[in-house]
Amino acid sequence: MRVIAAALLACLPLPALAAPTYGPRLEGFDYGYPVKTFALESQRQPLEMAYLDIAPKQAPIGVVVLLHGKNFCAATWKESITPLLAAGYRVIAPDQVGFCKSSKPERYQYSFAQLAANTHALLQQLQLGDAPVHLVGHSMGGMLAVRYALMYPQDLRSLSLVNPIGLEDWKALGVPWRSVDAWYAGELKTSYDSIRRYQLDVYYDGQWKPAYETWARMQSGMYEGPGKQAVAWSQALASDMVFNQPVVYELKNVRVPTTLFIGQKDRTAIGRDLAAPDLKATLGNYPALGRAAAAAIPGATLVEFAELGHSPQVQDPKQFNAALLKALKAHRTAALL
Repeated sequence: MRVIAAALLACLPLPALAAPTYGPRLEGFDYGYPVKTFALESQRQPLEMAYLDIAPKQAPIGVVVLLHGKNFCAATWKESITPLLAAGYRVIAPDQVGFCKSSKPERYQYSFAQLAANTHALLQQLQLGDAPVHLVGHSMGGMLAVRYALMYPQDLRSLSLVNPIGLEDWKALGVPWRSVDAWYAGELKTSYDSIRRYQLDVYYDGQWKPAYETWARMQSGMYEGPGKQAVAWSQALASDMVFNQPVVYELKNVRVPTTLFIGQKDRTAIGRDLAAPDLKATLGNYPALGRAAAAAIPGATLVEFAELGHSPQVQDPKQFNAALLKALKAHRTAALL
């Protein structure tokens, strides 16, 4: 009888846990490392960029700069920071203006060139000297990393792109344009459930793991908190930037040694929800997009993860980190030859 009772109790639903809420600058969410702040003047207003800057125990062999995606933050790189430090790299991971723990200005002209300039100003402030800089960008951060490499190629030893978006021009393919006001209206409807549904379908090929919860809750917590309007507005402006500034046409101009890391299960495509059914089915084909991007970037190396999706560094940190460290070592070795 005790066994039966225990089994019955195990089938009962657990009490619902209170969803975490965070401030407009992600106040209340712990990044696991000390968060620093870079003050800058941009577009006639004072702003702040939050960032992580962690040094290895020994003298660093180089600097790895990690750029987050649109639905992510510097903290999302947590599982990659530890092995990078262990390998001897100094790690810098900023939150871009408009995201996470950084300022969310009401009036700002978002462009990848502007965000690249902001990031460049931060790195100059940190006085990296002659240390080789390896830039790693994920998702929207991949678009930003490409723009940075086009603007400041002399500053980089290597470029790593992790399931970058912007590898196809959604507008040119026929995805309808929408106004910033329309993006904002959609962002205001964001919840944990909508984030989970989207990521489950687009990022993780229908397979959800407990490890994803932290990052989905991190994102939804800003929309549930007191600054949800500021968060939604910044995200609307960022969506407009992503949709209207594809990098695909300029990949041929990248002159920094590049590695692409492409999870083959990814189907991310901004604006897919408005696309006609026949077009929608063709968008976000990352096996094809990754190969085309690797062919377009001179000398690029392509690393494919057959069973992973949009966020390899979250989905399988061990596999992703091993591949990233291997690529970084190859770039370091090539530079010595």
